[in-house]
Amino acid sequence: MRAAEALYVHGTAYEGLSPHGGTAFVEGGMVDYQVLPRHERVYSLQVTAW
Repeated sequence: MRAAEALYVHGTAYEGLSPHGGTAFVEGGMVDYQVLPRHERVYSLQVTAW
């Protein structure tokens, strides 16, 4: 999450295309996320443990 958030530091000034988010594989599972730079938010859409 922090890595995705760091790409869009000045979210309110962001003028590019909306990023699509992605899947981050973490120890013990994965997280699907969406980045909304203009709202300065990174949303977790799904957390899956295995």
